[in-house]
Amino acid sequence: MTDWTAAIKNYTFLVTGSAGFIGFHVAQKLLAHGARVVGLDNFNDYYSPALKQARDQELRRHPNFISIAGDLTDLPGLEALFQTHQPQKICHLAAQAGVRYSLVNPFAYQKSNLEGFLNLLELAKRNGVERLVYASSSSVYAGLTEMPFSETQRVDTPISLYAATKKANELMAHAYTHLFAVPTVGLRFFTVYGPWGRPDMAMWLFAKAMLEGKPIKVFNYGKMQRDFTYIDDIVQGVVASLMAPGLETYEIINLGNHRAEELLKVIGILESELKIKAEQQLLPIQPGDVPATYADIDRARAKLNFQPTTPIEVGIPRFIRWYLDYHGLPGA
Repeated sequence: MTDWTAAIKNYTFLVTGSAGFIGFHVAQKLLAHGARVVGLDNFNDYYSPALKQARDQELRRHPNFISIAGDLTDLPGLEALFQTHQPQKICHLAAQAGVRYSLVNPFAYQKSNLEGFLNLLELAKRNGVERLVYASSSSVYAGLTEMPFSETQRVDTPISLYAATKKANELMAHAYTHLFAVPTVGLRFFTVYGPWGRPDMAMWLFAKAMLEGKPIKVFNYGKMQRDFTYIDDIVQGVVASLMAPGLETYEIINLGNHRAEELLKVIGILESELKIKAEQQLLPIQPGDVPATYADIDRARAKLNFQPTTPIEVGIPRFIRWYLDYHGLPGA
């Protein structure tokens, strides 16, 4: 496969959600390869703005990083950004995340995930952007029982508004690719975790509760399975999707670890790392949640040379070391 890493330094990338978990790590990797990165984030309070500011401060240490506080729904602001910085490629990782939050605050998803995405598609069209890579989600596979989940399966049965907006993104991208030849790549991420992760996700919630001596909420009575994918592996796939030659003008690609792990196994590793026995509060599955995820990554391997290398036995201890260090706790 062609080595495209040397070409990264020739580009200006727009990374939306650059103060978010995946966006932060992708921006770091692009900067490490010598690229110019324009980071856009609205630093909203869905989870700790302080964590987002801390990620942004890390990125600001790099002379090639430009931090812009702005919102995807502000079309004039986006137009000014494109006029000033002229990004050639877009890595769109900003979105209103979370399945459960979409049950109580649906309009946040309409604004960010639909209106915001349409603004970016329109600007990609107008400015001749070379490639728009965007975050879809494994949640689009909800309702399917045949695993591993493959991009060839029909995904017409979303069971949360969040999943519906991600499926809508794929359809909107298809329309712009078909009508205006905007090259788009939709990445269906499978349960991403690691250092600088999100406080609303299980790994963080469990670690926090255990360290505070509180019970952890274990949904579906512990029978959940997730394709936990370590952040470094995800970043490798995202950067490849921005740069790899030979992609179709419209692509949908799974990025996962290709392993369905029992949630109870994850809890066991956390207990071992923290040396704390978790008090488990077993609860029924939540509305909108799926009992299991498991990625078929044949397409990612073939098109992106994607090869995840981090099992949870390695990734979870790395996350815990970062978590303890970030919070100034003993054992880091």
